[in-house]
Amino acid sequence: MFFVLLLLSYTVLVKNKFTFEDAGFLILAAIYVGLGFYYFIQTREVENGLVYIFYAILVILSTDTGAYFFGRTFGKHKLWPQISPNKTVEGALGGIVVACIVAVIFQYFYNVHDSLLLVIVVTIIASIFAQIGDLVESAIKRHYNVKDSGKLLPGHGGILDRFDSWLFVFPLLHFIHFIS
Repeated sequence: MFFVLLLLSYTVLVKNKFTFEDAGFLILAAIYVGLGFYYFIQTREVENGLVYIFYAILVILSTDTGAYFFGRTFGKHKLWPQISPNKTVEGALGGIVVACIVAVIFQYFYNVHDSLLLVIVVTIIASIFAQIGDLVESAIKRHYNVKDSGKLLPGHGGILDRFDSWLFVFPLLHFIHFIS
């Protein structure tokens, strides 16, 4: 709360050179990124936390990879052209399928949960949320008319493009109590 009051006071002190919109954006960005990584850290702290982190990262990476290859090969129907013109419905569905296959293989070796059905259901939901996280990041960049979300990885969408799915998947896994 102190941070919010400080930002709001700053807008007055600099006579709106730093606007309320700027303050709102900073607050939203801090919450968005902060909570996502907070749940990542919380995941590491639970019993078998490293296994859950690997599970989540594998779901995210296999969703991205599957979506890319299925979209390139079979993609005919645009998913959300105003936000991300290259993403297709076929790619999104292919990403979910590949994520489920990878999760089942991972489950065989590491026993993420006692129920294979639950692992598949959670993987489907996590895969969808990973793709939503990617779309949200794209929408933010489109709104602010920027190509990259930072200067650290220019040409690759910026640093947040590497973590946008994490910011949605780790809180989701905690919310549904998959990682407890």
